[in-house]
Amino acid sequence: MTAERDFPQSARAMLSAVLQAGGAREAALFTYGDRPSLLTSIASDGFALMPEPAVIPLLPRHFHALQSARGPIILNAGVSDVYLSSNGNVAPELFKCIAPLKIAGKLVGMVALGRRDGDAVYDIDELEALDLLCHYIALAIHNHALTQTLAQRVSENLRLLGSLHGFYDTALEAFATAIDIKHVDIHGHSLRVGRYASGIGEAMGLEPGDIAALRSAGYLHDIGKVAVDKHLFGKPTALDPEEFREMADHTVVGHQIVSGVQFPWPRIPEIVRSHHERGDGSGYPDGLVMDDVPMPVRIIALADTFDAMTSPRPYREPISIGATLSEIVRITPEKFDPNAVHALLVQVRRDAVGSNRTPFFDDRMASNISPVDVDHLAASLQHKITHGRLYLT
Repeated sequence: MTAERDFPQSARAMLSAVLQAGGAREAALFTYGDRPSLLTSIASDGFALMPEPAVIPLLPRHFHALQSARGPIILNAGVSDVYLSSNGNVAPELFKCIAPLKIAGKLVGMVALGRRDGDAVYDIDELEALDLLCHYIALAIHNHALTQTLAQRVSENLRLLGSLHGFYDTALEAFATAIDIKHVDIHGHSLRVGRYASGIGEAMGLEPGDIAALRSAGYLHDIGKVAVDKHLFGKPTALDPEEFREMADHTVVGHQIVSGVQFPWPRIPEIVRSHHERGDGSGYPDGLVMDDVPMPVRIIALADTFDAMTSPRPYREPISIGATLSEIVRITPEKFDPNAVHALLVQVRRDAVGSNRTPFFDDRMASNISPVDVDHLAASLQHKITHGRLYLT
């Protein structure tokens, strides 16, 4: 439910559950906004005369009646006017039963049921089932609203940075630190990804402006994680499918956040969205293959993976630099770009022999791999990408 693209689909799924729980053939799902006080439909089914969206303004007395109501309400003759205004674009008389959606006593929406099959009345069992379901629907709507508000605020702050120009690096470093505050095990992750990505770009001979773009993209690549439940970062076991979906949606939420910002580097939104794509199409959110993934995205994907593997997680100790590089080489070129991986090996070797003017690794992780081991990995990489063929010139 985190991503904007999924919310309409989720609303329809929730509405389907409402129809089944209430034994109804007509139902609608509304969200509530207080500026102005308004119920707005996000999904409906079965109503022949329901506009899209249906809008119901609430006077103060309607709002207070809905907020103070407990459980579903049967709308008998004369009752609907207590809870709903007739000043909107849908007649309250269409609804036979309504259920306010509340979180911590605050109104976030409403479920409305129309007629049942055979025009039967709603009995106590169906109302209890609806009441139970409403708790989950209210939570889903509330979480979506929080995500939208958070995304808007972060985007506004990033737009403010656009006026700072020369202070981008310092300001984005602060953003990177804020992104990684969710859990101790990811502290510094975004800063390191920016560091590694810019180092890889430098070893590939990229222009200074492109290297700066990589560093900034590394700082912001996980910005969508501000909308992810922080408890998922500390979970000591593997994520279940629903948890993984929420975590994976950080790419789409992040893209939504940064798309409205005018960066000096136009590819940052694309990098934020696609940094979990892989060359063989096994990544997300779009299942892109290598030819569809621009080089800056490939570099950030590699830097992100390298730091994730060499950093501790609640369910494992950090993997050594040597073991991490061996695994990366093993799955290249299927998943990672071989030129980017070669550049990563170049930087690691420079650190190992002390020839880097600016160390590739930070103080947290000094290089513990020998130059000879790096050379062996580079030879293995070359063997893989040439299929064992040697070319004499």
